[in-house]
Amino acid sequence: MVERGDAAPLLRWAEGPAVSPPRAPVPPAGGRGWGGGGGGWAAAEPPRRREPEELRPPGRLEPGAVEEDQVVAVFVVTFDPRSGNMVEWCLPQDIDLEGVEFKSMASGSHKIQSDFIYFRKGPFFGLACFANMPVESELERGARMKSVGILSPSYTLLYRHMHFLENQVRHQLETPGHYSHLAAFYEDKKGVLHAGPGRGGSLPPIYWLPSIHRYMYPEMKITHPAGCMSQFIKFFGEQILILWKFALLRKRILIFSPPPVGVVCYRVYCCCCLANVSLPGIGGTVPESKPFFYVNVADIESLEVEVSYVACTTEKIFEEKRELYDVYVDNQSVKTHRDRLRPLLKINSADREKYRRLNEQRQMLLYSQEVEEDYNPCEEDLFVLFFLEQNNRIFQTLLEVSASQDKTLTAEHARGMGLDPQGDRSFLMDLLEAYGIDVMLVIDNPCCP
Repeated sequence: MVERGDAAPLLRWAEGPAVSPPRAPVPPAGGRGWGGGGGGWAAAEPPRRREPEELRPPGRLEPGAVEEDQVVAVFVVTFDPRSGNMVEWCLPQDIDLEGVEFKSMASGSHKIQSDFIYFRKGPFFGLACFANMPVESELERGARMKSVGILSPSYTLLYRHMHFLENQVRHQLETPGHYSHLAAFYEDKKGVLHAGPGRGGSLPPIYWLPSIHRYMYPEMKITHPAGCMSQFIKFFGEQILILWKFALLRKRILIFSPPPVGVVCYRVYCCCCLANVSLPGIGGTVPESKPFFYVNVADIESLEVEVSYVACTTEKIFEEKRELYDVYVDNQSVKTHRDRLRPLLKINSADREKYRRLNEQRQMLLYSQEVEEDYNPCEEDLFVLFFLEQNNRIFQTLLEVSASQDKTLTAEHARGMGLDPQGDRSFLMDLLEAYGIDVMLVIDNPCCP
């Protein structure tokens, strides 16, 4: 049962700077981003620092629009020993929060002390902070568990409220039933949802990633929680090149991990970042790569109709539901049950060379940070731009070949794109089909398996 919100004075809620949990701290707002097209940089020279550009996010935003930091709902979820997960309180009182009680308190959370979770609810994105506090209460079976969260039309600015939500979930555990701070926060941040041109109802636009140049938008710092990308690279190693191919092909990627799930939500985001392309005319025939973040069994029906997504879960039962995904990631094991995709699981020489270059550029960046005090670029930007440059190079070559008279794609073209002519033959065929690029692939199958 949802309780009515406390009556609260209409005051502006003064928030402190956004600070993430120690395991994945988020840098201050207005962070550094490098502008530029898709050319990347020479291997011998790291990127030069550049002031952030005020870039307009593309896609569903109207021309001239600025993405606003809007909150459409705030809520408290609790675990009741008799009833299970339930929404304890919310504003506005009439918003549909069905399923949020499970999205904001991941399965298995009772085994950990705290966590944070990104998720999707209909057209909205959510961020919830969870905490588990021991109590001397037989009624609560020795533990009190709650999550405090918000919903927004876009996930890119949710990080700003992480610190507030962490404080509020602790407050709710220690003094249950006091919602005045949350009510004041909602009054300050609530968004007014207008129906835009050509859109029925009052649903806001949905902001997906990746889109052209979205990675450079200076406020989009879920992209860059400090160490997010470097931990992603260290965790998967060379297998990030396997994930890169699946992400570029817009496959349905599901990542399994036991709680805590916050760091796994960042892996979902990193996977999406692998597929950025900034060339015009590319991507119109493929579905957008959708970061669903955390999903559970209540999302099965919605996942059944998705043709492309990246998500994570703590529920092992998903592994058995093969119709829901193309690629299943269990810890550091990347696997697929689809025969056509199995050749992509093998690391080839071109993959190893890309991984070597990526690590070389990371080391050069770290060295530059040590010797130049005023040179402090972001390793996360390097990661995003590395794959953007790689993707642009591939599609630039494919577009040039498709515009030529004979439309013939040769082994030399493949090597020029940084691909292995034999090892990446299956990947290239799938890429041409997915993106509707009209070229003739004349790379022969290897004579031996």
